Amino acid sequence: MKEELTIRIAGEAGQGLATIGSSLCIIVKKAGFNLFANQDYMSRIRGGNNFFQIRISAKPVSAIKEKIDILIPLDKESIGLHKKDCSDDSLILADVKHYGIEKPDDSIIDIPFFEISSGNNTYINTAAIGCLGGMMDIDFVLIENVLKTAFEKKGETIVQKNIHIAKTGYEYGKKLQKAGDIRIKPSTAKEELLLNGNEAIALGAMKAGMKFYCAYPMTPSTSIMNTIAHFAHDYGILVEQAEDEIAAVNMAIGASAAGVRSMTGTSGGGFALMQEGISLAGMTETPVVIVDSQRPGPATGFPTRTEQGDLNFVIHAGHGDFAKAVFCPGTIEECFSLTIKAFHIADKYQIPVIIMTDQHLADSIRNTPVFDHEKISIQSYRIPKNESLSIKDYKRYRLTDNGISPRAVFSWIDDVIYTDSDEHTEEGHITESEETRNVMVEKRFFKRYKELEKEIIPPSYFNTENADILFLGFGSTHNVLKEVCESLKEENTGYIHLSQVWPFPKDQLIPLIKDKRIYTVENNAGAQLAGLISRETGIKPEGSILKYDGRPFSVDLLKREIMRRIK
Repeated sequence: MKEELTIRIAGEAGQGLATIGSSLCIIVKKAGFNLFANQDYMSRIRGGNNFFQIRISAKPVSAIKEKIDILIPLDKESIGLHKKDCSDDSLILADVKHYGIEKPDDSIIDIPFFEISSGNNTYINTAAIGCLGGMMDIDFVLIENVLKTAFEKKGETIVQKNIHIAKTGYEYGKKLQKAGDIRIKPSTAKEELLLNGNEAIALGAMKAGMKFYCAYPMTPSTSIMNTIAHFAHDYGILVEQAEDEIAAVNMAIGASAAGVRSMTGTSGGGFALMQEGISLAGMTETPVVIVDSQRPGPATGFPTRTEQGDLNFVIHAGHGDFAKAVFCPGTIEECFSLTIKAFHIADKYQIPVIIMTDQHLADSIRNTPVFDHEKISIQSYRIPKNESLSIKDYKRYRLTDNGISPRAVFSWIDDVIYTDSDEHTEEGHITESEETRNVMVEKRFFKRYKELEKEIIPPSYFNTENADILFLGFGSTHNVLKEVCESLKEENTGYIHLSQVWPFPKDQLIPLIKDKRIYTVENNAGAQLAGLISRETGIKPEGSILKYDGRPFSVDLLKREIMRRIK
């Protein structure tokens, strides 16, 4: 049996790659295997060439490998495009006759997918699922149950047709086990969750008590809204698709001002439109959580690819001086936990909090241990309704020692609440006073940051004491950095991952990187993390490993790049 296996299914948009990929993930997890799956897709509804890749392993995995073990092309073009990523031992499962392959080489195993599918291209992906299941010796009952769930809305006839074709493919695959043993050692993954980053963010928001989500659909953030909308009725959540991102952020701020925990999500281009709204939240001291799911820019860039190019932009979001916090989850677990943390910080300090993710983390699927809900504490920082009735002479922006004013909810108190985007007094009335301006800036900026620094999330790290050379990353580079640096421990390497980039954790980071050779690992061209570290700590990284082609780091590529720096 093998320790791990990487399978890539490739074809045109519209050939059901998402269906076969997500179904195969569920089957593999239910069979007890660990997995990490990622998608590579073009920004078009049909045509082009996309692929869905699944890394299956006996041990937990959370990053992609460069070479694939099995390629399943759903069209002839995919063979030529993806064969370069195959090794000498790789298998290509292809319908030689249907694709018109005149001279197949030894790596191609001829499987009559078209014939198995009863001459209907629509079912070739189902035939492929069955064939893989047979080759991997997975119990067919698992496959059957997953297909029933996947196609139940299309009616019993379609369900049974898919099951029949999958069973035929399964029997064919069983006969092919001798052609290449691709069976994997099982693990305990069957009891775990199967999530991508966006789904984990959505679940975290719901756990935190969010009751209003508003967004304009923008890849790769859209599935956050889709997930929340799926559960909205059960959890009493209002989901609104706005006409644009300006409306989305302002509606979220309005809902929050009315006492409801609110969130919006977008990508870089939409986040650009939200800038005035972010400043409005800063001036009015209104809590709001915003997700920036990054993709390559500038402008439309690569709409369906990944990048970490918004770091400087997000940290400096909004005009004027006011406090904000920026979190950068690096794992599925952090997508969940840091979203809860974001609502906690936003409400407690009455500020905008931004969660930075990217397409790779947003869309990648992984088996994840069930979240421990007993460790989660949800607190409310509004004045409770029963206490609000007795409030007199309420001042929305009352000056306090820590800069945080008691926050009442409209209609819960008898007093009028004044709130304004102009500079204002403690009562909320517009003012031109220099003295008032000074104390209000100190309230919103200096005092808030002093309090926020008490709750900074320290970096996570590995082998920093013994290592001569450290590699630093933020966000989605966490998993690939972890796997590579742990495998190179004997080379005196270590890694540091930043889950929070603002306020910057300089006091926690400096002791870890002082007197070390340090490099950053970033999915951007400007080495933005390196610049941030240099500005905030005074320690300049020796260099950076950068990738900005719209694709994530693979384990193999990063290992080669790190070995170059070591040597």
